[in-house]
Amino acid sequence: MEEKEFVKELKEKLFRQKKNGYRRIDSEEEKAVSDFAEEYKCFLDSAKTEREAVCYAVRELEKNGFVEYKKGMQLRAGDRIYKNNRGKAVLIAVIGTAPIDEGIRLCAAHIDSPRLDLKQNPLYEDNELALFKTHYYGGIKKYQWTTVPLSLHGVIIRADGEKITVNIGEDENDPVFCVTDLLPHLANEQMNRNAAKVIRGEDLNLLIGSMPFRDDESSESVKLNIMNILFEKYGITESDFISAELEAVPAFKSRDIGFDRSMIGGYGHDDRCCAFPALKAVTDCKTPVHTAVTVLTDKEETGSEGNTGLCSAYLKYFVADIAESLGSNGRDVLSVSECLSADVNAAFDPTFADVTERNNCAYVNKGVCITKYTGARGKSGTSDASAEFAGRIRRLMDSKNVIWQTGELGKVDVGGGGTVAAYIANLDVDTIDMGVPVLSMHAPYEVISKLDLYMAYKAFSAFIAD
Repeated sequence: MEEKEFVKELKEKLFRQKKNGYRRIDSEEEKAVSDFAEEYKCFLDSAKTEREAVCYAVRELEKNGFVEYKKGMQLRAGDRIYKNNRGKAVLIAVIGTAPIDEGIRLCAAHIDSPRLDLKQNPLYEDNELALFKTHYYGGIKKYQWTTVPLSLHGVIIRADGEKITVNIGEDENDPVFCVTDLLPHLANEQMNRNAAKVIRGEDLNLLIGSMPFRDDESSESVKLNIMNILFEKYGITESDFISAELEAVPAFKSRDIGFDRSMIGGYGHDDRCCAFPALKAVTDCKTPVHTAVTVLTDKEETGSEGNTGLCSAYLKYFVADIAESLGSNGRDVLSVSECLSADVNAAFDPTFADVTERNNCAYVNKGVCITKYTGARGKSGTSDASAEFAGRIRRLMDSKNVIWQTGELGKVDVGGGGTVAAYIANLDVDTIDMGVPVLSMHAPYEVISKLDLYMAYKAFSAFIAD
């Protein structure tokens, strides 16, 4: 054997393969990647809030034979159940053939994304312009949310108790809304501010109207006109905003990115590009060996607090109820269970390469990303998966021909972030993060690779079927 050939073979044997994923799949799988992306885009466009994502999930689950779980139901292998938590999170399970005492295979993704929430008293008029006051939700660069078309989604609970569903701005015939910005000709002072203060939180006011009420000459006639429009359409008064959850999100649709159509641009990839593969994996699952549980949760972007976030006990109670139905108890089941915290990581961006350490970051088209630990600086807030569990997951991925990579969220002292992994690990569950690398994370328009998306689906499917 020639020395060059020997060296080549030795490198292939000893070095980790870092090829672009498209060099590692055939034309049949490339078609599967493309087909999966089309279905995902439909989900992304129709589920821009956690409530809409739950509605989408429940429809898909019921089409695939899942039934709503009631405490005390008798369960057996192959049963397909779900539980809707207040319309903002959903728990899904397929009962396995192995005794529940051997643990469950859990996938956990979140379905909330950064956005602008309306305040409780949002509507005001200033110089014959009507606006909504907002309070931003999650970690955003505030300046990115100006001058983009925004739609309004959510619910209003009227004084009589009736729930009104709102979705304005998605249909091409709907009006849209926006946050205005200062023209560059007059922005000298603004442009000298720190980037975090170029647009302040209280500047994120939604422009919603300018026409006064008929021939009324009194003050606040534009506000009156807006309220009259809302009253005629929804039967609401200004007081009803107090019991409303209304969210402004980007109004544009997801689109293919690039001449080669290899990527997807859209709002809410974090974390719906993991939530959708996790949902598809569990709906496609027949009768697994170990009971498969998927949770699509709320509130991750604000710390997972509240009764629909994973700091709540609702997941623990769900597992306990299933365990009880199958003759066991939840604590014993959780202690031998395993979890993929299905959340995104930052993709390497050559324009901003200085914030990433190239040997330990995720790349576009190199597969689903395994993140052993998250946190900030000194791993603050991470659960840090064990070497044993990381080893088990990499063996599983290799055995199922899943294209995968590893990555951290930026250089050590640059910043950091967290996922729901720590909250599940705190239940005595072996947990590791795995998800899709994202460009422009937390912006109104994020970008992912179609191949990485599909590999997330393959990874989650392999895990819950194992």
